[in-house]
Amino acid sequence: MTGEDARQEPGADTRRRGREAALQMLYQWEIGGLAMPLVRSSFWDLGQPDAGEASERIRVFAERLATGTAEAIAAIDPLIESQAAHWRLERMAVVDRLILRIAVYEFLHEPETPHPVAIEEAIRLAKRFSTPDAVRFVNGVLDGVRRRLDQAPPGDA
Repeated sequence: MTGEDARQEPGADTRRRGREAALQMLYQWEIGGLAMPLVRSSFWDLGQPDAGEASERIRVFAERLATGTAEAIAAIDPLIESQAAHWRLERMAVVDRLILRIAVYEFLHEPETPHPVAIEEAIRLAKRFSTPDAVRFVNGVLDGVRRRLDQAPPGDA
């Protein structure tokens, strides 16, 4: 087992595909202005070319991330803004903003995902769906949020 394999979370490929699907669902939610229940109900039929092959574990994880992120925006966005010097959320590229939101949601609500793994996975999403500049930006913002959360007393964020 290589060093990278040892750091991967259980079911890493399933969870990676779930994060990608969650990002796409959140994009539909934000850009299309669609209600999350409508996004969830149509996404697997319309949004994924391999939807018939998507495992139940991928679907459950993706829907939990997308729904949870959308519902926790009020707690997530201030954490991002506090670490994104000179960047208001509305000025960020939509994909970058959504990647950050998913990772911060995982920091706050997915305790089985270690913070460094959430950051690594956000960087992977940025590499796949955004620009090289976004990779550095996502890494920097999330590292700042992680440090802030690690220093906060339990229950405070």
